[in-house]
Amino acid sequence: MTTTRRWVGLGVAGLLIASGVVGCRQDPAAPSAADTQGRRPNRLIREKSPYLLQHAYNPVDWYPWGEAAFAKAKKEDKPIFLSVGYSTCYWCHVMEKESFENPEVARIMNETVVAIKVDREERPDIDAIYMTAVQAMTGQGGWPLTVILTPDLQPFFGGTYFPKERRGGLPGMTELLPAIAQAWRAKRSEVTQSAEQLTGLLRQSLAATKPGALGVDVLERAVGQAVNAFDPTWGGFGGAPKFPRSHELSFLLTAWARSGSDDALTVVTTTLDRLIRGGIRDHLGGGFHRYSTDARWLVPHFEKMLYDQALIARTLLEAFQVTGTGAFAEAARETFDYVLRDLAHPEGGFYTAEDADSEGEEGKF
Repeated sequence: MTTTRRWVGLGVAGLLIASGVVGCRQDPAAPSAADTQGRRPNRLIREKSPYLLQHAYNPVDWYPWGEAAFAKAKKEDKPIFLSVGYSTCYWCHVMEKESFENPEVARIMNETVVAIKVDREERPDIDAIYMTAVQAMTGQGGWPLTVILTPDLQPFFGGTYFPKERRGGLPGMTELLPAIAQAWRAKRSEVTQSAEQLTGLLRQSLAATKPGALGVDVLERAVGQAVNAFDPTWGGFGGAPKFPRSHELSFLLTAWARSGSDDALTVVTTTLDRLIRGGIRDHLGGGFHRYSTDARWLVPHFEKMLYDQALIARTLLEAFQVTGTGAFAEAARETFDYVLRDLAHPEGGFYTAEDADSEGEEGKF
């Protein structure tokens, strides 16, 4: 079994779009020494993040997040191509192989944009802001996160994974990049106006999310929304892809304990029963995969995240305390065994994830 694990420290620095450039170091020029295969590294070779180092030999002229990239974008009057991901992200690997390792795509990127790579596990602050922007623009999000910014860091176009060539309704990188460059040259006022409007909306959204007491009516409304989104046949919420959403299940257990709502308890027990019987659970190795590619919990996306194990195990134990169902306790115990066996770091702490990719193929192991 060959998998890739990820070990990080999660230091969080504050970042607001409205504040512009914040406390970023200057980056030196890209190193020039080639490796044994004749490949020359880009600036990411000096980084510590495993995700950034995975891209250190791409022909793309990648910059880490910092002053050097921002200054280059302003000096050359180019938009910024911001790509956010993490080392065990399957579709991040796919986009790298299809596009960022491709000489043609790299040439177009180097000519038309200033490319910045960010590891969301190293800079969750940056990821959170631009994920919010993409969700506002497209109604959805995920990784790899792809955002086009002005040199002042204001977003004006975004999405997630883009193939090299147009496929399945998604524009390809080879047409998307020239279109962005053309819009930047010919429709600058429209682009900047759109970026300023989006930034204003994000600023208002951030200002509106202030801490405060939650009234009973808000909690009851949240329970109602969860019950309405519940899939009574297969459990969980909505259709494919389907995530466990353990925090929501724990919330419903708390709501049941407070109000005695049978509907809330049914949502939890039905969902957990389908989860522990389905393919999203690793019945051999223990633990749970990140999500199901179908609505029946049958075919998983094989990546396994540390935080998912923590959340699901806690919810399973809470449900066991409420119902006495032994299968819930058994699934939680196997999850803990998996974490201690496969995700524990020998020097202390835990790996954050186990890769879906094995020998270049998803789920091969």
